[in-house]
Amino acid sequence: MSTATLPTETTSRPTGQRILEFQLDTFRAQFPRNPFLVKHNLVGHPLFAMESLLDLAKRLPEKNVEYSAGNIPVDMGNQLSPRTGLSAEETIRRIQEARSWMVLKYVETDPEYRRLLDQCLDEVKELSESVVPGMRQREGFIFITSPNSITPFHLDPEHNFLLQVRGRKQVNIFDPHQSGVITEADIEQGLFGKIRNLVYKDEYRSKGNLFELDPGTGLHFPLVAPHWVKNLDNVSISFSITFRSKESERRATLHELNSRLRARGKNPSPVGRSRITDTAKYHGTRVMRRLQRTISGRSTE
Repeated sequence: MSTATLPTETTSRPTGQRILEFQLDTFRAQFPRNPFLVKHNLVGHPLFAMESLLDLAKRLPEKNVEYSAGNIPVDMGNQLSPRTGLSAEETIRRIQEARSWMVLKYVETDPEYRRLLDQCLDEVKELSESVVPGMRQREGFIFITSPNSITPFHLDPEHNFLLQVRGRKQVNIFDPHQSGVITEADIEQGLFGKIRNLVYKDEYRSKGNLFELDPGTGLHFPLVAPHWVKNLDNVSISFSITFRSKESERRATLHELNSRLRARGKNPSPVGRSRITDTAKYHGTRVMRRLQRTISGRSTE
């Protein structure tokens, strides 16, 4: 097997400047309900050099390094993406021609990347805390993808900013509450890992918003907004900075309750339709959980 070299790149570390650049009016008007673009200063940062990412992949637990074929359809359904036969190291070294998609998960477990993630999210928190207080569970993910790779149609449970560091990609993102794209049951199954990907139909295309990300550009993803991503004709590196909040955990609790009700043959009110209903369901669920913990504690005495 021939030895491939890492793609050529230059690195320089920004000094004395903020990482994220927000338009304040846009942030205040759109966060956390709608997608919007941001700017960042991570292009050329040494932690995103290929050698640095290769070292990180070696340090991370094996379960936190996922990689598979990138030449896949948007509509993968609930099946796993096929493997390419390459190792993680070979995938990174040969990413230009490997036709692969790779994600390094939970990079905050590494001290250097944790510091960078915290710096980014501290800057987000300055604006987000007045809207969705209680930032918690900070997590970072780095995507390394070959030219023309596809990330299938899916949704994520966190508040998420995707920062494009190298290469260009297109993000097709949809309103989770728009009729005819996904159902409440889809959201419930996607949130709790019952399905990996969502069903995508060509008729959805006109209902979504298309964003093209260049190096130095990022995109805010609303909670549970379904989306799919196409890398353009270049190697891509993206940094996903995510967090949970009191609001995201409240919505997850409501979706979990609705999922249980649906399993019993009920047709619960969608999350977000009625604040009065949501509030009653949320507080009722919290009371039941406290009672269950109390009863469980007594049973072990």
